Amino acid sequence: MPETDASARSETTGDGLEARIASARTLASRARSAFRTARNSRLIVLVDGRSGTGKTTLGNALAGELDATLVHLDDIYPGWDGLQEAADAVVRDVLGVPAGYRRWDWTRSEPAEWVPVNASAPLVIEGCGALSGASAPLATFRVWLTADERERRRRALDRDGEAFARQWERWARQEEAFIAAEAPQTLADEVLRSEEDYAQPSSCSRSSSMP
Repeated sequence: MPETDASARSETTGDGLEARIASARTLASRARSAFRTARNSRLIVLVDGRSGTGKTTLGNALAGELDATLVHLDDIYPGWDGLQEAADAVVRDVLGVPAGYRRWDWTRSEPAEWVPVNASAPLVIEGCGALSGASAPLATFRVWLTADERERRRRALDRDGEAFARQWERWARQEEAFIAAEAPQTLADEVLRSEEDYAQPSSCSRSSSMP
């Protein structure tokens, strides 16, 4: 676990997509500063939070700002019960040797091809399960996103529709178990709270049946 002083963490309220993009620029600057003073040989940013908090929106923006490879855990979860397995894969595979991950084919509901990740390029990993006790020490900068539960659910179902609505409680139980076990919010360098609607559809190759 990194030595993260709670008093040093900041909490920001987002006021929409423009505010989130502005926040991404600020966070990218902070990540670069952290990288310059860290012992890490590579800039790695972890973006975590529950469904509907805007992880993909922020991950996309940060990857653009940092010219980084972007990994979506939505591409790694092995089905609706796979949150913990994806969290393990962050350390074992994405940040491992060789670096990469086994993509999950949501249409066929089976493992697909191995996707290599450039181990020397800056990296942003986004998704619930990205920030854990095992992954945090390997990262340069860590972000936890939070939002009101009712707003999170509205955003997520607006994005993914009835397919996710049927799985909401199933997935929420895994989120709760992960948070209870790992306390990712306490590992974050930055906690972002969003109250307005900034969520946009994911740009990763996911089906509407994914968390």
